[in-house]
Amino acid sequence: MSETITILVATMSGTAEMVAETVAERIEEAGLNARILRMEKLKEPAVALGKGGRWIVCSSTYGTGDVPDNGKDLYAALDSERPDLSALRYGVIALGDSVYPNTFCFGGKKFDALLSSLGAVRIGERLEHDARGPDYPEDLAAAWTDTWLELVGDVA
Repeated sequence: MSETITILVATMSGTAEMVAETVAERIEEAGLNARILRMEKLKEPAVALGKGGRWIVCSSTYGTGDVPDNGKDLYAALDSERPDLSALRYGVIALGDSVYPNTFCFGGKKFDALLSSLGAVRIGERLEHDARGPDYPEDLAAAWTDTWLELVGDVA
């Protein structure tokens, strides 16, 4: 059995969860195991993430560039506990609206910066989806996931 890639979801309206479902389908089509987990359901995050592995953060942005409500406790716990996440490899899908240019995709960007500051290594580029753009977030996420999975194979 191969390693499970966990997709952590922070969402207010459900869009990030819908995107995560597409990502999970692509991962499973590639012959790997995927698990979607809303951030508030992650128990002992410092321990879980500290074990390493491959994770994807899929986060919308809320309010004035905030992490969605269901991701705030996870963010705060990691920020206060400051665990060593050097064994963690991750990707980020950030959802936002460019009508708010000063806080565009900040939910995902904040998680990206925090994980990196704790020693985790991002694989590939961060996907930033603009709700004002012509593309559906699921379509961009599907293509991003295919590229991310190729890169995962090259990263120790």
